Amino acid sequence: MLKRLKAALIASLLLAALPALAENFTVKGEMDSKIHYELQHQIVAGDSMRKLIMSFVEPSSFDSPTYSQKITNFNITFRPDAQEKKTIRDARGNKTIQATWTDVPGSIDAVVSFDAQTSTGLKAIDSVAPFPLAFVPGNLKDYLQASEQVQTNDPAIGELSQKLTRGAKTQFEAVQKVVSYVVDHVRYVNPPPQYDALYALRTGRGNCQNYSHLTAALLRNAGVPVRIVNGVTMNQPFNVSWEKGTLTFKMGQGRHSWVEVWYPDLGWVPYDPQNMQFFISNRFVRIEVGVDNNETKNDGLVRWAQSAGARSKPTLQETIGGNFLSDSTKVTAQRQAYGPKNLLLGPNVLARLEVPAAPEPTPAPPVPVPPVPTPPVPAPEPPRPVPPLKLPKAWEYKMPFVFGNLEYPENVDFAFPRETKAKGKDSFEMSRNFLVETSEYVTTNATQYAQVVELTRPVTIDQVGLALHKFGGEGWIWVDIFKDQDGKPGDILHTTQMISLEDISGKPGYRWVDFKFSDKEKPVLMPGAYWIALGFSGTPIMNWFYTYGKPVGPVYGTRYKSVFARDWSGALNYEFNYRVVGMTVK
Repeated sequence: MLKRLKAALIASLLLAALPALAENFTVKGEMDSKIHYELQHQIVAGDSMRKLIMSFVEPSSFDSPTYSQKITNFNITFRPDAQEKKTIRDARGNKTIQATWTDVPGSIDAVVSFDAQTSTGLKAIDSVAPFPLAFVPGNLKDYLQASEQVQTNDPAIGELSQKLTRGAKTQFEAVQKVVSYVVDHVRYVNPPPQYDALYALRTGRGNCQNYSHLTAALLRNAGVPVRIVNGVTMNQPFNVSWEKGTLTFKMGQGRHSWVEVWYPDLGWVPYDPQNMQFFISNRFVRIEVGVDNNETKNDGLVRWAQSAGARSKPTLQETIGGNFLSDSTKVTAQRQAYGPKNLLLGPNVLARLEVPAAPEPTPAPPVPVPPVPTPPVPAPEPPRPVPPLKLPKAWEYKMPFVFGNLEYPENVDFAFPRETKAKGKDSFEMSRNFLVETSEYVTTNATQYAQVVELTRPVTIDQVGLALHKFGGEGWIWVDIFKDQDGKPGDILHTTQMISLEDISGKPGYRWVDFKFSDKEKPVLMPGAYWIALGFSGTPIMNWFYTYGKPVGPVYGTRYKSVFARDWSGALNYEFNYRVVGMTVK
């Protein structure tokens, strides 16, 4: 009779065949915070409004192997108070407070507040969940089904899901292969024209909703239950130390979508398929769950009815605030030789599977091997001459050139980002969206920031544009171009002309500010890496917009340092929006 044994299947061995240039980091440590959260809604009513309904979801406490949150002191107030209030508990367990006005006032203020104790523990985790799953409880079957935004049954989704998970023996391995694919093949843009899984698969583009929906579709097709989570992120950065310096992670302060994956031995485990597997940081606050983002829309939902012929609709200003009452983070990372090419963090997971032991084989008698004659070694070929590099002449720069991280929500007022949707005759709604102001204050006297630009062809530069917003101050700003020195900014090579802050608009939103070179000083840059940074004098208050992930450049291509330090040892998890405009050769 065969004996049973436990064979440890370590994820690093299972995934050793993935690309060598991996950016997979195993992280360990602790993150603990207490956050006072406050959401403010101010509605100015439209004319001829017959009814207005506001909905907010009360977040629940939650516990998982890596992330937990404890919610206390929840409170919600309306001024003026609603004529009717009720609490609704849906099939997903979400608790929604619904307030209704039938005599609609000219303006309404709503304030939601609570305290969240959030903790992230990054210790080694043991899982014995096999793949495919042997059993899924009946109450989780909805999280295996297709929906409008999670097209689980689409043939393209099914084909890719089977390809990615083929050969996986443990659930962790199957999930990691899917998440690694999403991390490497979806580029962050906001807002995309569609938020569903198929759009992300076909275009390789999307925001946090697309990342979540595509991950859910691929895993549900493979028989793994996945639910969509809506919540908020705080813009408090945190650092991860590794052997080459510091990785700094920062999110915008606003709404965010991620997923939770069900393991039969661990329960629900959070994943943010933009860059985190098997955990989320303690900068996340979990609010609402469902099968997709069309279902998880009740937090902050506004609905109303107007008389026919109404001339104006209501406006909504939303402010999300978070005050850290306490905060402690200590996280270290070790880079692995397997995994995706783009950045992915996760704790050490040992995926174990019970398999029967094979009987000891009977050794076969040795077979004599005839000697093999050694073939003669051919004489080495003489080295081929390398033709000299032909540098382009000035008159050859005739092709227009535009390059950079070009896509961002230009001229958007983030205080009023919502769109109105018709929901029947004279009925409308405004639901939450995921347009988040992701930007860095870059004219501080304490920290310097730089963005890499990798050119693949020679270019003569006319101007460098940065996606900026002026909050105030006075003075002058310009752009410096640095040479690359071992993957970090080196000496300054070129400087653009200066722009006075008086010539920059202060209206809401971010837009291109183009820094030009004079005709006599246009630099000619050969293929290679360069760095750009905003220089300034006076007291300008400027924010530079950034995109999650690295849409264009390498993982370590956004750097920062203290103004007193020499080494640009800090790397950021995002990429600033910039454009380089000039002429190149055909």
